[in-house]
Amino acid sequence: MNYETPLFFRVMEYANAADRDVIDMVSGNPDWDPPAALREGLREYADLEPDRFQYPPSEGVLELREEIAARRGVDPEQVVVTNGGGEANYLAMARALERDSGTEILLTDPVYPYYPGKTTMLGGTQTFVGTSADGQLDPSAVRDAASAETAAIVVNTPNNPTGAVYPEGTMRELVAVAEAHDALLISDEVYDHYDLSNRFASALTVDSDHRIVTNAFSKSMAVTGLRVGYAIFPPDLVEAAKSRHMLVNVATTRPGQYAVLNALRETPTEYYERNRRRLRERVVTFTDALDASGAEYTSPNGSFYVLARFDGFPGTLENVMRLIDDAGVAGMPGEAFGESKTAWVRFALVTPRVEEAAARLTEYFE
Repeated sequence: MNYETPLFFRVMEYANAADRDVIDMVSGNPDWDPPAALREGLREYADLEPDRFQYPPSEGVLELREEIAARRGVDPEQVVVTNGGGEANYLAMARALERDSGTEILLTDPVYPYYPGKTTMLGGTQTFVGTSADGQLDPSAVRDAASAETAAIVVNTPNNPTGAVYPEGTMRELVAVAEAHDALLISDEVYDHYDLSNRFASALTVDSDHRIVTNAFSKSMAVTGLRVGYAIFPPDLVEAAKSRHMLVNVATTRPGQYAVLNALRETPTEYYERNRRRLRERVVTFTDALDASGAEYTSPNGSFYVLARFDGFPGTLENVMRLIDDAGVAGMPGEAFGESKTAWVRFALVTPRVEEAAARLTEYFE
């Protein structure tokens, strides 16, 4: 399995080159509109004075950091605005490995494929901890795997690809494991607005200097191309993170920060509730069709992904390409997410054609 170059781009290239209509269930790009206030913010920005088109403060526009901090219950000085969640996770993992408290990163299996690649890029080593059939992570298994070499424990809740949502008790115990080994818990919470279970608990509920929380507005506001994310660091780790961010990226898009801030202030909760209802309906539509095709599948408690296992059809790149050619549906091979899901295919429910995709899969596997 090649963790260093995620298979996402290979699958998308193959689907885009297909000689037939293909329904994209690969990418995590929401198909619904961003908040109206975000669009309004971008329009307003176009008419601002020339100085507003120059470098913003490297750590992020102060007003946005203050808004994030107020919502998350932290000091604005702990917030670094980043180029999406990807950079937020990169900065967090870099800080963990720079502390000279080990070189090992504990990751879950299945895993979001970018975490292993970042680990290798930063000079760390990977150790994988398996999750249960429903995607839950047992803190005792993490405790057994942790050692003096453990620099960080990286988790994603709500989870991609399993849809699991870790309860507060799990998050509390994971922080305790990190504290016991002078490691950091890095909690990627980019799907927090897509908690379908009402069980989501941020790592910020635990008061500790051994946890970093990352997030972005890419998914919650349906703007994956805007690249505005953030990381919340313990006070003693934030300055070095700001320095690395400055050296790597200088700063994050100023118009994007302005638009996100406007959306945070002006978007009603109904926007997020409506999108969660949309996802719940799509989950039912899609899994009903998987029932009809005789597939085994996961029912997500959060995020917007479903894993499916079809008898005699393992989740290899070759089989995913067959689905594209023969069924006109593009998913992600389970082997991209780790050893435990090599028999599965992951589908993203962020297309208005979920019902059509479900019908195509049912017909193909009949």
